[in-house]
Amino acid sequence: MNTLLSTAYVLASAEMEPRLFDLDWQLLSDACLSIIAVIVLFFCVGYFLFNPARKVLEDRKERIKNDIDTAIRDKEEALALKKEYEEKLQNIDSEAEAILSEARKKALANEAKIVADAKEDAARIVERAKTEAELEMKKANDEVKKEIVSVASLMAGKIVAASINAQVSDDLIDETLKEMGENTWLS
Repeated sequence: MNTLLSTAYVLASAEMEPRLFDLDWQLLSDACLSIIAVIVLFFCVGYFLFNPARKVLEDRKERIKNDIDTAIRDKEEALALKKEYEEKLQNIDSEAEAILSEARKKALANEAKIVADAKEDAARIVERAKTEAELEMKKANDEVKKEIVSVASLMAGKIVAASINAQVSDDLIDETLKEMGENTWLS
């Protein structure tokens, strides 16, 4: 057994000579397997981790681009609306002046109509007053005539009662007519 050990020792010592890099087949195979494992791990990590991360970043990039496009579009619309409102504000003074002038015209027309209606009403009132005055005048004339008739009948009664001659009777009638006035009989 000693010989066996000594032989193994000799073989081991021959194999164990110091080398510069200490490269052997076992180390190379382990290195190759480690490199293959790292490459496989890189592809697995890339597939399961980096691809979803890239997808999230791409989605975020797309969302940001869409937000920027939307913001640009909204800004353009806002500028267009601002321009439109500024134009309306410039035109609002002329529109307000047109509305005011139209309102003034309507007010003047209404004023003229109201004045004309008032003049018509005044003319009707004056006409009605004249008509009522004429009716009152006729009524007064009728009453005067009735009074004259009653006075005349009283006189006739007195004349008959006194049995005066015709000359005295004519004088009395003339005197009464002079007292009453000639205009009473003419109307």
